[in-house]
Amino acid sequence: AEATPELSYREQLDFLNPIAQPLASRKLTRKLYKCIRKAAKHKQLRRGVKEVQKFINKGEKGITVLAGDTLPIDVYCHIPIMCEDRSLPYAYVPSKSDLGAAAGSKRPTCVIMIKPHEDYQETYDECLEEVSALPLPL
Repeated sequence: AEATPELSYREQLDFLNPIAQPLASRKLTRKLYKCIRKAAKHKQLRRGVKEVQKFINKGEKGITVLAGDTLPIDVYCHIPIMCEDRSLPYAYVPSKSDLGAAAGSKRPTCVIMIKPHEDYQETYDECLEEVSALPLPL
């Protein structure tokens, strides 16, 4: 692994793309990463645009977390619309490499869906509540 200095939440905000709305706060971002780590332990994650898209189409429930620094945005700009159509909660976090790391992978990932599971239900419910409370872009 390369010795890249960790960027703070503030510094990561400089790399956001224009569609990254609603953006999770620093506190919510930490909670989401924690929930993703727990979900990864129980194999309750869907990661990557193709996989998440497939399971949204199948009607699977969960919280969709998108990376705000993914370029080009054409890669995943349809995912929030799909989530809204099926009234699934979604939020953006600032960094795709942090998102990948939280999922237990060395590769950055631009979208993850966290599925509910009884072993981390409390953390999941907290995240679900806060993500659902975020204002949707117009």
